[in-house]
Amino acid sequence: MAKNLVIVESPAKGKTIEKFLGKDYRVEASFGHIRDLPAKNIGIDIAGGFIADYEISPEKKKRVTELKKLVKEADHIILATDPDREGEAIAWHLAHVFGIDPATATRVKYNEVTKEKIIDSFNKPGKIDLDLVNAQQSRRILDRIVGYEVSPVLWKKVRPGLSAGRVQSVAVKILVEREREIRAFVPEESWKIMAKIGGTTPMMIELSKIGSKPAKMKTESDIQAFFASHGIDATGLKTQKDKKGNLIFTFPQNEDFSLTESEVKAGTRTPGAPFTTSTLQQEASRKLGYGVKMTMDIAQRLYQNGHITYMRTDSVNLSDLAIGAARDFITSEYGAEYAMPNGRKYKTKQASAQEAHEAIRPTDISKSPERSGLDAMEAKLYRLIWERTVASQMQEAQIETTTYHFSPITAPSEDWTVK
Repeated sequence: MAKNLVIVESPAKGKTIEKFLGKDYRVEASFGHIRDLPAKNIGIDIAGGFIADYEISPEKKKRVTELKKLVKEADHIILATDPDREGEAIAWHLAHVFGIDPATATRVKYNEVTKEKIIDSFNKPGKIDLDLVNAQQSRRILDRIVGYEVSPVLWKKVRPGLSAGRVQSVAVKILVEREREIRAFVPEESWKIMAKIGGTTPMMIELSKIGSKPAKMKTESDIQAFFASHGIDATGLKTQKDKKGNLIFTFPQNEDFSLTESEVKAGTRTPGAPFTTSTLQQEASRKLGYGVKMTMDIAQRLYQNGHITYMRTDSVNLSDLAIGAARDFITSEYGAEYAMPNGRKYKTKQASAQEAHEAIRPTDISKSPERSGLDAMEAKLYRLIWERTVASQMQEAQIETTTYHFSPITAPSEDWTVK
């Protein structure tokens, strides 16, 4: 038996870590939480100070028995579960079950599963963060209280089988209120007039002003009056729609437009912040069509196999080392003029954000998507993360917007524009 027993949540991550640590370490998995509140009763002494009565989950009893045997044979126990609230709580429960004082238990945390980071973390062990444990317990206890106390009311007053929850009940209320707003909404009619002009470069232009006033067309009569000024009969206009719902009219005779002005505006665009859990899920859905579960399953594999940092985070910032590595990579691959000399830091918009970890990033920025050696779906998500990380440390994009103004020869007071 190895002298040091390391306990993690995931067997896949455990195998990777064991390779880095060597023969003096044995790494075993708890397979997630081993204790929870009882299924048959509320399991909380509310009057006695909200004390929870935890029990070993039935499906985990065999695993706990196996781990207890290994604990007795080992000289030293190291709790290396995930570095977040849930991981901290799992470490705390493991300590209790194995008879270890949580205040003195050896706790190792790491945000990336790479040899360098793992060895560094095991050389600098810490203690269980009881504040994080209490935060997790508070959430779990509130979930149970709301579920047990409110759900029976729903069964009696609304319908059997419904459930209430600390989060889901509030979310349902927001959805109901939003649906009521949608149903109560009274749409207001408005129109936008576009013209397709020919010439060397055909383009679509939009009527923006008539004289000094914005060209606001709010009713059918406004549209008819405008077209009448150009000799077009627009009666019954709502019956003349194309497949996309646009109304198509043709000038009765050629209408010549002249270019009256062009204006150029220079601007910049700051790259998006590195991914948090939420923004990664959104972007993976938008660009790759991945659902939340698929995204998190793939990200979990990328993390466990050492390709990206921990994927459950609210932070938008990178470590100084990661910023330096990104700057060196950008300078080498694209040129110094594209890199941020001092790096770029972002501010988290959420006041309640949990920023104990970095944003999600590749563990090795020099490992481009082409060199990742991943399967197709993993490679797509890795590319998304890699590109966002690199872009976040590059100079702002330089943008130049040109607006062209046209006027019909017969109606010089009209301003038609295109950008």
